[in-house]
Amino acid sequence: MLLKNFASRALHAGHPVLVRSASDLLADLANQESSVARARRLRAYVAPALLCIDEVGYLSYDARHADLLFEVVTRRYEKGKSIVLTTNKPFAEWPTVFPNAACVVTLVDRLLHRAELVVIEADSYRLREAQERQQRRSDARRRGKAGPTTG
Repeated sequence: MLLKNFASRALHAGHPVLVRSASDLLADLANQESSVARARRLRAYVAPALLCIDEVGYLSYDARHADLLFEVVTRRYEKGKSIVLTTNKPFAEWPTVFPNAACVVTLVDRLLHRAELVVIEADSYRLREAQERQQRRSDARRRGKAGPTTG
């Protein structure tokens, strides 16, 4: 939700923004048929003022995908362009997200060098909403079994 709000605010301020899930971004780059096509796609990910990458850490990726993310981050880093990135893993666990990738330490270093890091330690709002919905259903079933009240 925060990522989408950042993207919305940047758009309203007139900045070009691109929002992608990590899996979509990496699949897009990996599926390019040639190095020329991949370079063109890399430029598309470097061009916007703000790149939002959602859900890094929910899936594991091979070393090639780590290298592709490293390329995007490095090119944006060199141009001083912003990235908003969400992850469910602390950076110390990123080697499990990108196992056998040599660039993980440098990737994290580039992400953190000029970063504002926001750590959210809270229950999932989706889980809370699901629990509340389940509670309402249980309450409604109990009321329905109790029958109408007389007064």
